Amino acid sequence: MANALNWFEIPATDFDRAVNFYNQILASELQAMDMGDGPMMAMFPAEDGVSGAVIKAEGYTPSAEGSIIYLNAGADLSDALGRVEAAGGLVVAPKTGIGENGYVAFFLDTEGNKVGLHSMG
Repeated sequence: MANALNWFEIPATDFDRAVNFYNQILASELQAMDMGDGPMMAMFPAEDGVSGAVIKAEGYTPSAEGSIIYLNAGADLSDALGRVEAAGGLVVAPKTGIGENGYVAFFLDTEGNKVGLHSMG
């Protein structure tokens, strides 16, 4: 097994708001996919390996409880974390060192999901 994680999905109630939020904090562009009459989905950028999407679909409910994913915040998560509140989210745990494994921080997105950020710097 190369990776413990293959794919992740972040639930949204307001799809456009959620996609805009992640575009702003990560300073990147999620790629919306036309799913016809099915779910609305926008994929996070990925060069190789694991990726995921923001999704609005029946049975997907945003939550601050349960599993937590950590988004790769590049060289220093302070940049992305500094954009969270301006984009409509809420920082719930500041940048915190985790020893030789770098740093983490947590936020609530515009939909109410608790999400982590990770960086080595």
